Amino acid sequence: MNINMSLLGQMITFAVLVWFSMKFVFPALNNALDERAKRIADGLAAADQGKMAGEQAEKQAAAFLASAKADAAQVVADADKRAQLVAEEIKANAQAEAARIVAQAKAEAEQQVTQAREALRGQVADLAVKGAEQILKREVNASAHADLLSRLATEL
Repeated sequence: MNINMSLLGQMITFAVLVWFSMKFVFPALNNALDERAKRIADGLAAADQGKMAGEQAEKQAAAFLASAKADAAQVVADADKRAQLVAEEIKANAQAEAARIVAQAKAEAEQQVTQAREALRGQVADLAVKGAEQILKREVNASAHADLLSRLATEL
């Protein structure tokens, strides 16, 4: 066999292989690579959108959390105010009740003092009459000297 013929046959075979590869194989490979590149680009774009959506969701969550904290602080402040009002009301009621009890106790004490004075006046008048009767035995007449005894009772 001739080396030139063999070389020429190999060159023709190589050219047919190159032409076949360029016509049928490379376009399929290029399409597959293009599709893969497109999918990768779409995936990266989706990842970027997801990242942006995540950041926006974080911002919304932070705003919602801040709003919830503000609302909670307002509720606590309102509860504190209401508790203070209730405490002041209870204190005022307790002071009024204490004042009423003290006034009632003073009135009862004054009434008891008045009763004790009346009882003491009666006893002193009786003792005075008995003492005068003992001293004067005959001269004291209760009906005749009633006016004198009533003046004496009022002075005591």
